[in-house]
Amino acid sequence: MNAAILVAAGKGTRMGPNVDKVFLELAGAPVVAHTWKRFDASPEIHEVVVVVRAGMESAFAEIASKCDLKKPFRFATGGKERQDSVWNGLATVSAGVELVAIQDAARPCTSAAVIAAAMIAARKTGAAVAAQSVTDTIKESADGRRVERTLDRSRLWAVQTPQVFRLEIIQRALAEVRRRGVAVTDDTAACELIGQPVELVVSAEPNPKVTRPEDLPYIEWLLQQRASV
Repeated sequence: MNAAILVAAGKGTRMGPNVDKVFLELAGAPVVAHTWKRFDASPEIHEVVVVVRAGMESAFAEIASKCDLKKPFRFATGGKERQDSVWNGLATVSAGVELVAIQDAARPCTSAAVIAAAMIAARKTGAAVAAQSVTDTIKESADGRRVERTLDRSRLWAVQTPQVFRLEIIQRALAEVRRRGVAVTDDTAACELIGQPVELVVSAEPNPKVTRPEDLPYIEWLLQQRASV
């Protein structure tokens, strides 16, 4: 049995004040609805946990009622940081879950192929992450004003979600994060703390996250293109 955890408790401040990006409507539905339906449709996923801000459960339940979802779902309450929200989501999955796929709710274009590939890789390795190799030349700067050096882009990957783990591995990794009192920007960073290998799964199709207003036209176009296939 496998679960998906959709992390939808963030405020998305780069989208602008008083804008909750997961509720923005693109291609006829809220962003989170597109994401939710992709995991609901995946044969590798058997249940969905949506992590939301306290008091927002009814808003997400209303979206669910309009999505014709097939898989059971429940809500978990978000924490102060993303890693706390994931921790709460992990505590909410059903007993007997083997793999968990952790997904940004604001990443609505994730393909069925990359979900399946990440699940296969995590079953083999224990942890896997959708990613794309970096093609731009990357510079390092300490002050944001002057270039210090050029990084070797052949060794660089931009990680995305889903990030998939054996349940006991990500629980142990995040427990170590909490024990050390450190902050991590994604869940694979927690695995690095315990020496857990993470397999890269190439995301061959565009898999962007809604972050800034300028992302919206491109993501809407992607959603429309995939709906027409």
